[in-house]
Amino acid sequence: MAAVRNTLVVGGGIAGMSLAVSLRKIGVAVDLVEIDPEWKVYGAGITLTAPSLRAFEELGVAERIAAEGNVTHSLKVCDANGLALSVMPMRGLTGPGSPGNGGILRPVLHSILSDAVRAEGANVRLGVTVETVATDGNVTLTDGSHGTYDFVIGADGLHSQVRTLVFPDAPEPRMTGQGCWRVVVPRPREVDSGQMFLGKDLKAGITPVSRDEMYLFYLQHVPDNPRMPDDRLHDILAGQLAPFGGLVGDIRRSLGPNSNINYRPLEAILMPLPWYRGRVLLIGDAAHGTTPHLASGAGLAVEDGLVLTELLGTGMPLDHVLDRFMTRRYSRAALVVNNSLKIGELEMNHGSAEEQTKLMAAAMAAIAAPM
Repeated sequence: MAAVRNTLVVGGGIAGMSLAVSLRKIGVAVDLVEIDPEWKVYGAGITLTAPSLRAFEELGVAERIAAEGNVTHSLKVCDANGLALSVMPMRGLTGPGSPGNGGILRPVLHSILSDAVRAEGANVRLGVTVETVATDGNVTLTDGSHGTYDFVIGADGLHSQVRTLVFPDAPEPRMTGQGCWRVVVPRPREVDSGQMFLGKDLKAGITPVSRDEMYLFYLQHVPDNPRMPDDRLHDILAGQLAPFGGLVGDIRRSLGPNSNINYRPLEAILMPLPWYRGRVLLIGDAAHGTTPHLASGAGLAVEDGLVLTELLGTGMPLDHVLDRFMTRRYSRAALVVNNSLKIGELEMNHGSAEEQTKLMAAAMAAIAAPM
């Protein structure tokens, strides 16, 4: 029997939805509250690494991700003009021939996970979140209702309300000095895998996200965090991509006012130990929000839910569950957050490609180990 009977999951993003699905599979009652009354997701595409694909398979949604997104077995590395320098095999972690990387549109992934949440029987309440949270599991919601739960999980993202209420002295997310551009464009037939484009001090990439679409990502050094006007996004991005030729150059020339462009300044946070107080725990970006340099934020969020559910299913007392959860999750999350930040710093400070590659390889090898 699970260590808890009823839970409140705050936040309907990847972390919250994944946890809700996992908990329902072991018979735990779940109330999931999401502040957005339309339960929408914003953004472009998301890159999936082998550990992330492994987590989604354990969650039970890998087949839909493969069918509605894109999964592959290699990554092509090119120079800034699109000349191929190497093709790196990307091996999966779930058996012979399993895909080692992939991509999917964020709204499509959201649809897959939200369908799973409802299919498993979680009680979803939209347009509401927590007003107060006590460490004994008593909560007041923004609609005035009250509840008492065996366990409250804050999965409400980088600017977590649960973190603010329960950990008032917690650090705030910090700006990293970079901004991330993403633009969704048609996928040419010849683009059959992800591609990286390396300039002298610039890096862009392509990730196929469906049979017909792909997205381009580009990291910009923005030390002053300037505002990017919505009506000028296409012009600003086109200027940033001017040094690139090849496929990136083709995309640059196609940009216009109606292009599907998303820009956000990059922030990160790593909560110090522990991520819980009493019967309240933080997971996902609320505890370890990272930058996209290792494409592992979503995978870590799914893993949090899987590991937590596994431990709860043992029937151990909740305090033992929480201690073991921190033992298994903290160093893994810290490695991803810290190495991602270091890679970003090297990019901004003109660090060598060899050092960036070394950091990336060390992190990916570590998170390829069992979660």
